[in-house]
Amino acid sequence: MRVTEKSGKTVEEAIAAGVLELAVDRDRVKVEVLEEPTKKGLFGLFGKSLARVRVSYEDDPGLLAADFIHKVCQTMDVNATTLVSKNGEHWHIDITGPELGILIGRRGDTLDALQYLTNLAVAKKLSERVRIIVDVEGYRQRREETLVRLAKRLSEKVKRTGIRIVLEPMNPHERRIIHTSLQDEARISTFSEGNDPNRRVVISLKRA
Repeated sequence: MRVTEKSGKTVEEAIAAGVLELAVDRDRVKVEVLEEPTKKGLFGLFGKSLARVRVSYEDDPGLLAADFIHKVCQTMDVNATTLVSKNGEHWHIDITGPELGILIGRRGDTLDALQYLTNLAVAKKLSERVRIIVDVEGYRQRREETLVRLAKRLSEKVKRTGIRIVLEPMNPHERRIIHTSLQDEARISTFSEGNDPNRRVVISLKRA
């Protein structure tokens, strides 16, 4: 939370000074009036006393993330809008717009990089870590569904042939999807081998 105290001839003038310093919209701040302005000072012996207010603003991680993504898109000359939502402790930013493939990249590599940078930018702004998931028009959900289908299909092949299958390199999140989707298979075992970024999931039969 950012806080500042300001004085002015009127309460609104003091608030305006606080809003200007915090560089946020007026309707996004909390105002506490510390002193009302008076026409005369103590016992009427002195001049006017000023209004004094405390203006505070609590940064919204979702809005900070959306603002960062907008700036990145502008730099890349990408026309996009963002939808911000929160699920538990996670903030979700879904990007929509025409021709957003450039934000996804090969197997979501660019999207993962954008998500990583967004988390860094917001954490630096807040001086604390928050979890932000960035998606492009539901790509991550579609990718997860594709990986689950792939895992099921390949596990059946391993059952038929008895030969283990090594998948293409995946990031930790995608490897976790494969492991989770097959964790209840009585005859199938999964594990990862290799080092990032070339770490791969292996699907094999469980040893007797």
